[in-house]
Amino acid sequence: MPRIVLSNLVALFFLANYTAAAEHVVVQKNKAFSVAEMTVKAGDKIVFKNDDTVAHNVFSTTKEYPINLKMQLPGTSESVVFENAGKIELRCVMHPTMKLTVTVQK
Repeated sequence: MPRIVLSNLVALFFLANYTAAAEHVVVQKNKAFSVAEMTVKAGDKIVFKNDDTVAHNVFSTTKEYPINLKMQLPGTSESVVFENAGKIELRCVMHPTMKLTVTVQK
């Protein structure tokens, strides 16, 4: 088989099996997350956008998935790429009623 044909077949196989990572946006407003639960795929990114008038500090209560975005001032965004499958509970240090469960699938 000519080398160029083999190279094209390899490229087609790669493209057929390639899934681009997605970007999801979770807005923080009125001392709440815009969603309470969401499912993403491993490799996806979640952008946490603070559209509130107060600061937030998103962190994980799931010890296998340590996340702490620290102080996030109004008007700012921080992002996290979720690499490993699992279920993660996210909260806000300053606002204990803020809860978000993220399920990461392979």
